Amino acid sequence: MSNDSLADQLKAMNLGSVATQLDDLVALATKKRWGPTEILEHVVTLETQDRARRGLERRLGRSKVGRFKPVADYDWAWTTRIDRAAVEAAMRLEFLERAGNLVLVAPQGLGKTMLAKNVAHQAIQAGHSVLFVTAAQMLLDLSAQDTGRALDRRLRHYHRPTLLVVDEIGYLSYDNRNADLFFQVVSRRYEQKSLVLTTNLAFSDWPTAFPNATSATALIDRLVHHAEVIAIEGESYRRREAEADKKSRRRAKPLAA
Repeated sequence: MSNDSLADQLKAMNLGSVATQLDDLVALATKKRWGPTEILEHVVTLETQDRARRGLERRLGRSKVGRFKPVADYDWAWTTRIDRAAVEAAMRLEFLERAGNLVLVAPQGLGKTMLAKNVAHQAIQAGHSVLFVTAAQMLLDLSAQDTGRALDRRLRHYHRPTLLVVDEIGYLSYDNRNADLFFQVVSRRYEQKSLVLTTNLAFSDWPTAFPNATSATALIDRLVHHAEVIAIEGESYRRREAEADKKSRRRAKPLAA
């Protein structure tokens, strides 16, 4: 049987990585005088590595995490308050192991979304399914469902991933229906699967985001029951970077003749 025919059969058996590298594999096995067991071990290694890579790519694509700065770039010294040990524990996914939640509370521009995305990426690398969404996107999606069946299908969508990251809670005000939808998402995941939330509001201020919502108190109770709440304080990174860029442009601007 020719290598081309063998490669086609390997692809039909869903061994695409071995099929792609078949010529190199044959050459390597010949050079090292491998026996059948050693060849099979190498085939298993190739396929395992390739399937792990493809699985990681799929989870990354489905997560909608997008681009982000690595946590190594986080300027811990810039903040006036942050529990670094708690953040590092979150990066180790300790809360995920017990189906707990993580809540990052900070004003705009202090990197809470960056930290949330790093936690999400760690979970993806560990083999977990993750979905990243803003609160506005999720609630707009849910409120757009026009039948009970359609709504239940979308609620299952937000229940399905091992980790759901909901960003930017508190930036908009939500009516009673949106508050109830958010409550349903949290309730379905309660004590089963983990949430990471970012918000610019302390829990005492959540009624400003969910005015007149009877579910707001129950929502907070479920969120904080098994949650690590990390408050971050300080001046905005983005404001500092914008001011630095402005000064840099001024220095670079040529003097008028």
